[in-house]
Amino acid sequence: MSQKPPAQFNILIVEDDRELNNQLSEMIQSAGYRVNACYDGNSALLQAAKEQHQLILLDLMLPEMDGISLLKILRKTNQVPVIILTAMGAEEERITGLRQGADDYVAKPFNKTELLLRIEALLRRSQPVQAETLNHMEIDNLHLNLNAQQAFAGELAIEFTAIQFKLLWELAVHRGEVLSKAYLSQQVLNRTLGAYDRSLDMHLSRIRRKLACAGWRGDRLQTVHGKGYCLK
Repeated sequence: MSQKPPAQFNILIVEDDRELNNQLSEMIQSAGYRVNACYDGNSALLQAAKEQHQLILLDLMLPEMDGISLLKILRKTNQVPVIILTAMGAEEERITGLRQGADDYVAKPFNKTELLLRIEALLRRSQPVQAETLNHMEIDNLHLNLNAQQAFAGELAIEFTAIQFKLLWELAVHRGEVLSKAYLSQQVLNRTLGAYDRSLDMHLSRIRRKLACAGWRGDRLQTVHGKGYCLK
């Protein structure tokens, strides 16, 4: 058995088939675990940002953001164990998922007892391991230090507010990827994005201006219309 009681583990289920998602949720809850359920990749990314999970069950064929794209983003900042759910015989999917950082896979239709044993085994293996946290980053001559909340363009210090630094750090960690405003609002501002909320636009504009004043190309922080923001 796991060293901790199951109720101390929170499992995120990401499966767009609502009937299967409900079956998984009931099965895992009946084993004593806590469960969050999502039906698409974007909402799963938001849920992962809002709440701490000890394991994720991830279907790869998802609407809005597929499972592989979700896994790529998660693995840059989060080493939570992931079991991918694939169709029977979908070998290429499994290989791709494992290459992108999944820890295990289960083919659908799955055996209930086997899935619960795999969950228990992975939780047991993962608990003593503390993932190394990324604290320093360099992009060209822009240096970021997460612990000290410091930014330098070459030797020149750039003064950011805590929120501005957090927003820049999040975009830097996911450099080259478009992050939705909803995700960034939850991750950076710790709140759900409102319909008329322009806070992120304001913070991003100020970050661009400060970077430009320090001689670093602030225009590399790009707004992708209808999708979100990206650091090129």
